[in-house]
Order: sequence, then C-alpha cells, then structure tokens
Amino acid sequence: MSDIEGPTLRRRRLGTELKRCREAARLTQQEVSKHFEWHSAKVTRIETARVAVTPRDVRDLLTLYRVEDPEYRDALVELARLSRERTWWTDYRDIMRPGNFVGLEAAATSMRSWEPVLIPGLLQTEAYMRALISTGRSNDPPQHIDRRVSLRLTRQSRLSGERPLELAAIVDESVVRRVIGGPDVMKAQLAHLIETSRLPNISLQIMPFGAGEHPFLGGSATLLEFRDTTLSDVVYLEGLAGDYYEEQPPEVARYRQEFERLSTKALDHRTTIKMIEGLLTA
Repeated sequence: MSDIEGPTLRRRRLGTELKRCREAARLTQQEVSKHFEWHSAKVTRIETARVAVTPRDVRDLLTLYRVEDPEYRDALVELARLSRERTWWTDYRDIMRPGNFVGLEAAATSMRSWEPVLIPGLLQTEAYMRALISTGRSNDPPQHIDRRVSLRLTRQSRLSGERPLELAAIVDESVVRRVIGGPDVMKAQLAHLIETSRLPNISLQIMPFGAGEHPFLGGSATLLEFRDTTLSDVVYLEGLAGDYYEEQPPEVARYRQEFERLSTKALDHRTTIKMIEGLLTA
C-alpha cells in the first residue's frame, strides 16, 4: 500500500480484491448477499467502492470465500480500516454532488476534461467561481457560498505540489467568450488561464466554432486516469439529471479514443493561448 493513497483509492483497491476473491470462490453477488442477509445491492456497492466496508465485514467475506492466507487477510482488513479514514473533503460532503468525484480527483494521476459551457473548476479564479455559484444558488446564505468556494479552491491544490495532477483541458470557444461576473472578472479569468497554462502539467485547448460537430456535444466529460494499473480508469459524466461513472474498460477505452480525436480537432496549446490573448486586448 502506498503512503500517498487516499481512502478513495484504497476503497477501490479493496473492492477489486474482494471481487477477485468472490469470483475465485465461484459465488455470485446475489449468493453472498443472501448468505449475510444483506440488501441485494450491498456486495455490488462494496466491489465498486460505492460504500465503505467495515473490517468485520471484510473478515466475514474472506471467511466465506475461504481465503486463509493470514498476511493477505490482514492486508485487506487494514485496507478496510484505512479506507474509512477522514479526509480533507469529509467536512464538505453535505455540499458535494453524489458519488465521490473529489476523492477520485485527489487520487488520480492525470485528467482529461471537456467543458462546453464553463471554465473547468480547477482553472477558475475565485471571483469567477463566486459569480457562478451565487447565480445558481441565489437564495443560499453567504456562508454556504463561502464553503462551496473553499471546496473548489482546495481542489485546485492538485495542480501543484510533489505529484501534481496532469490536466489536459479542452473547452468550447464559447467558454472563453461568455462573460461571467462582468468584464473585469472575465478579464482576470482569461489572464489566469494564460498564467496557469504555463505550468508543465497543464495543457489547454479551445474547440473553435468552425470545428463543427464532435462526439462530446451533449455535455461535459472527464476521464480520470490512475498510475496503478490494477485500478480501472473512470469516465465521469455530469448532467442535470444526475451524474454517471463509467468504469468498464471497453467503454473507458472508447472515451479515451474520443478524447484523442477531440484534441486533434481543437486548437493546439500555443494557438489557444494566442486566441485568449487576443480576447484580452480586444
């Protein structure tokens, strides 16, 4: 177990191992749930890291699966314990969307994102995000707005540090032309994009209006990739009707291919910066 792993990655690793043990025991998820008189979906949620599992449950599962290696059993029980530890985002769970995107983002090695409407959250200035959040939650008290801003600003720390996130962001041309928060806020936001895009771990591309149709016209999409090859990469699709996480390797590979095609249709990094500079001087 790596010392830099967070609870989200540990939970995913544990789910992968428990699934492997169940399949080796030739048991179905339904059979395991019935044996423990659990809700029919509990085993699925454990194996897909949707819920935390207690050390006691891990011991019981391994006994049912006839896993006898004491060192392996102890390692998985320890994973269960560590996967339930508090994280910096625990205090923000009441304002986070369902699922654990923040946890996955905190553990990812690289991220590819497509944004058709707004500046990606990791690249927003505080003034830009305040304008967005205040517009969407006009009835919220100021302290609630502050907490949402604080969460997003803290997330941005992933772009720096010892092992910064590799971010490849593609945005529609309308994103840099749409004025959010007024001219001064937008001007500062565009300048911030130019500044952050100089970081070696950040790539920014604009999809020009003239590029025409492409597979991601329906909404935003994010591909989260992990250094550990035993963990599957994840596609996150955000929508008004709800969020969706895709982890099936064939589907993730398809999205990766589409991201690569999208990148070839977009302006390259240098031309993108020139367009933004032009908007600043216009």
